[in-house]
Amino acid sequence: MKINIINGPNLNLLGKREPSVYGNKSFDLFFNDLKVRFSSIDLECFQSNIEGEIIDHIHQIGFSSDGIVLNAAAYTHTSIGIADAIKSINSPVVEVHISNTFSREDFRHHSFITPNAKGLILGFGLESYALAIQSFIK
Repeated sequence: MKINIINGPNLNLLGKREPSVYGNKSFDLFFNDLKVRFSSIDLECFQSNIEGEIIDHIHQIGFSSDGIVLNAAAYTHTSIGIADAIKSINSPVVEVHISNTFSREDFRHHSFITPNAKGLILGFGLESYALAIQSFIK
């Protein structure tokens, strides 16, 4: 089984950025933990601050991956392009957010991703990614 994780803008700063919201652990360290926890799964990770690169990556893996875990970050609330990319592929997508977006600013309450995703997991910190991966295990 192959699962791809895609992280959007500013998630490269996890562990440094707003630790009260996002925690103190870098995603690289957490990703290493995920690879140990889910050793029978081929996990790959991609991060970009650029919307077009995220769309290109979805196109690239969206017909061969068994599942995509997507944290589009701020693009969740603005990108029709990423939403359309998800509609264009065969691989199921689970939308993930580290924080509970509904307990934050009003603009974070709307997602262009959710209507096109298999599911939505939010508010469990980095563990949201592990829950998303588990959703693909049968």
